[in-house]
Amino acid sequence: MTRYFAFNGDADGLCALQQLRLAQPCDATLVTGIKRDIHLLERINVQPGDVVTALDISLDQNREGLLRLLQAGAVVDYFDHHHAGELPVHAGLRAHIDECATVCTSILVDRYLGGRYHRWAITAAFGDNLTGVAHAMAAQAGLSAQDTAALEQLGTCLNYNAYGECLADLHFDPAALAQYILPFENPLAFAAQSVAYRVLRAGYEDDMTRARSIAPVHEVPGAALLVLPDAPWARRAIGVLGNELARTRPGDAIGLLSPKSTGGYAVSVRVPAACPTGAADFCRGFDTGGGRRLAAGINHLPDADIEHFIGSFSACFGKP
Repeated sequence: MTRYFAFNGDADGLCALQQLRLAQPCDATLVTGIKRDIHLLERINVQPGDVVTALDISLDQNREGLLRLLQAGAVVDYFDHHHAGELPVHAGLRAHIDECATVCTSILVDRYLGGRYHRWAITAAFGDNLTGVAHAMAAQAGLSAQDTAALEQLGTCLNYNAYGECLADLHFDPAALAQYILPFENPLAFAAQSVAYRVLRAGYEDDMTRARSIAPVHEVPGAALLVLPDAPWARRAIGVLGNELARTRPGDAIGLLSPKSTGGYAVSVRVPAACPTGAADFCRGFDTGGGRRLAAGINHLPDADIEHFIGSFSACFGKP
């Protein structure tokens, strides 16, 4: 039997993976990539009896790969909080899906494991911009303000590392970062002791200093759009900048456009919880769009569609 972990390379995917590897140590093949590289199941070939664990990648986006694995005789454990669509009915699928806006994949894994590695779930919640949820979890766990702040910084930096157009944009390949994390049962120990984390945090602080100087190019009441420069630091910063703007401008929908080397743009969208239209629903109106209610994106927005996107964004989220 061969084990596979297919996981989103962001904070939620990494922290979900870490909890399961701590609870069930085993040799396994890691399948991951940049934040937007989510069609991971198509990269796995299995034999009957192999076990695949999918973490923080949309089932709807991986449906074809999932069905192929199940038909080949694999058992698939699926933990996720993104739009799933209709769940396949198959004896080999063990699905843990919850699309509620107040959960992330690591929280689902935390529930599954009975809270054994709860601090990793708190870290993931911070990284996934579930700040209120994460603070409540930390308070309930009795963490000090200092330790809570350390987990918030760690989650933010782990999330930041996953953004880029290709692995070369990232400070660390998420598979390598997962190996650096693996020895640490306590994320506070990783934050205090890891050289890799010091490198990551320094990169985050440098990139965000530049990113915070970017002004909106289009703004109406209730909605703002920013265009980032064509540079690795900007591609790395796009996700955490979106999350930060969502917190500092809680009444506004935020759209960030990042130029792609092949033409067009990658798009990140953040919307307030009170918006009638969720970020995922809006982004699914464009080819390659998807995500969650409060945070979503479009993997490729052609140059020819920019004006349509701007008009649709303003019409959907702008306030009269």
